Amino acid sequence: MFTTTGSRGLYKAPVTKSLLIIPSAVALLLTVVLPQYQSLFLNNLQAVRQDYQVWKLLCGRLICLDLKDTFCSCLLIYNFRIFERRYGSRKFSSFLFGTWILSALMDILLIEALHQVFHLNVDTLPSGPLGPVFALFVPFYLSIPRVQVTQVLGQFSITNKSLVYIVGLQLLTSSPLMWIIALSGLASGVVYHNNVLRVQHFLFIPRWMARSCSYLLEPLFSGAEPTHESTLGMGATLDIQRQQRMDLLDQQILLSQFAQMRRNRQQQVGLINWNRFFPSLRHRGRNHNPAQPQQPARQNPSENSPVSEEQVAMLMEMGFSRMDALEALRASNNDLNMATNFLLQH
Repeated sequence: MFTTTGSRGLYKAPVTKSLLIIPSAVALLLTVVLPQYQSLFLNNLQAVRQDYQVWKLLCGRLICLDLKDTFCSCLLIYNFRIFERRYGSRKFSSFLFGTWILSALMDILLIEALHQVFHLNVDTLPSGPLGPVFALFVPFYLSIPRVQVTQVLGQFSITNKSLVYIVGLQLLTSSPLMWIIALSGLASGVVYHNNVLRVQHFLFIPRWMARSCSYLLEPLFSGAEPTHESTLGMGATLDIQRQQRMDLLDQQILLSQFAQMRRNRQQQVGLINWNRFFPSLRHRGRNHNPAQPQQPARQNPSENSPVSEEQVAMLMEMGFSRMDALEALRASNNDLNMATNFLLQH
C-alpha cells in the first residue's frame, strides 16, 4: 500500500484485477516456459515501418517481456485502482484504451522526430502496456491531494504520493529507451484527460461492450469487500496492540456512521457530531469515583473546529460534492486522508 488514499484490496476494481493477473501470468509464462514465443510480443517498430506489420504494433504493447517492468507496472496499476473506484470501470477502461492508442501514435512520431533531427535510429522499444501506466500519472498528479506524512532530515517532505513517484522513476530508468515510452504516455494522458480535440468522444469503450464484459468477466475478477482489518506492528507490546485495536475500532465506527449518515441525509436536519454519540473507545468504560462530584462535561474543542476550505476544495476537485466533503472532514476532525477514505469507500 503506497498511499493512504482508499482501502486495501481490489474491491470495486475488476479491470485493475484483470490487468494484474492476465498480463503478469502471460509474461511469466513467456519468460519461463515459452521463451521461443517472445518474438511475437516484441515492440519492433522497424517491422511496422518497413514491412507494414501493424499487428506487431498491437502485440508489442500488450505484454511486458522484462519481469522488472512487469513488477513495477503491476505496483503502479494496483495503486491507480483508486480511479476505477472513483469513476467506474467503463470510464477507467476508456482512459486506458484511449491513452494506449494515443501513446502508440506518439511513439512513432517521437521516433521519426529523433531520426529527422538527430539521425538516431530506434528499432525496438520496451514491450508492454507501459504508455497507459505513465499516462495514469496525469490524473494522479492532478486529482489526488498531496498530504505530508513525515520529514527526512527536517527538510525533505515525504508525502502519501512519494513512493508512487519512486516506483515510476524505477520504471523509467529500467531501460535506456524507456523515456520515449514515458514521454508519449504522459503526453497522451494530458491529451485524453483534458479532452483535447474531443478525443474522449471517439476513443472510448462502448456501453454494450462494457456491459458484456461486466456480465462475463466481472464474476471472475470481482474483489471481496474489505474487512478493514490491519496487521499490528511487529514487536508491538500488549499495550501498543491494544491501542492499535482501539484505533481500528474507532475508524470502523466512523466509517459505519458516515455511511448511515449519507443514506439518511435527506431525512435529517443538520449534521450529526459523531464524537458526541460515539466517544473514543479509549475513554469508554473508565471507573469514576462515586465519592468525587462529577465535573461538568467539557466540550471537545475539535468538535466545533472550523473546516478548512482548502481541504474542502481539494475534495471537490476530486469530484465529491461540497456537502459530502464537509461531512467527511467534520467526521474525521479535518483529517484529509481519513476523509478521502470515507468518500472513496462509500
